[in-house]
Parts: sequence; C-alpha cells; structure tokens
Amino acid sequence: MNRPIRVLVAKVGLDGHDRGAKVIATALRDAGMEVIYTGLRQTPEMVVNAALQEDVDAIGISILSGAHMTVFPKVIQLMKEKKMDDVLLTGGGIIPDDDMKQLNDLGVGKLFAPGAATGDIADYIRSIVTEKRSF
Repeated sequence: MNRPIRVLVAKVGLDGHDRGAKVIATALRDAGMEVIYTGLRQTPEMVVNAALQEDVDAIGISILSGAHMTVFPKVIQLMKEKKMDDVLLTGGGIIPDDDMKQLNDLGVGKLFAPGAATGDIADYIRSIVTEKRSF
C-alpha cells in the first residue's frame, strides 16, 4: 500500500457517549491507520459527505442509542447513491445479534459488540480494505 488506510469514525444521532469511539479511533491510529473522527451528533448525510471529502477506505459508526436499524440502512443507501461501493461500512455498539445479521444482509460489514478486541477490529478493517480497494 502506498498510503495508510483512511478510516472515518462517526457518532450519529443524539447518542452522546463517545468514549468507545475515541478508544477505537486511537487504537486504529496506533495500528497505523489514518483516522478522521467526526465528533458527536452527526447525521448520516454528514458522515457520508465527510467520507467522500476525506477519500476514506472505511467508515466506522459507533452507536449505543438503539437507532442502528435506522442509521446503518440510511448510511448504506447514501453510500450506494454516491457510488461508494468499495468503501467498507462497519461499526459497533449495543446491537442485538438478529439486527447485526439483518444489517450484514443489507451490505454493512462486520459489527462489533462492546468489549471487542481493538486488534481484531483493526485486522478486520485492514483485510477488507486491502481486498476491496486498490491503492
């Protein structure tokens, strides 16, 4: 790879708990990735537009509010509209297993529960990005 993997980490909606997102952002940076953290209270449109502007390889959404079945489908729809088919959409938070399966079926990548090893998250992003994107 000619450059580091670029990951946008986002908090969508009114969920104000961002400690986990900051831990993930730091861990991905420590794993050699370039991380853009959007901060709190982003809309799906803001996340996708920032991802386009920053030319990211992956978007990671942290969600604890229970709005995952609204947020992820909207983000994946916007990504498809913008032809971002080679960008990974992943994330984590409080998401029931059945909902994770439904979101995966829509095209969302692996979703991580609280307590997931940060090394596993970085490895997953690295493997999918190197498979989907050519740099």
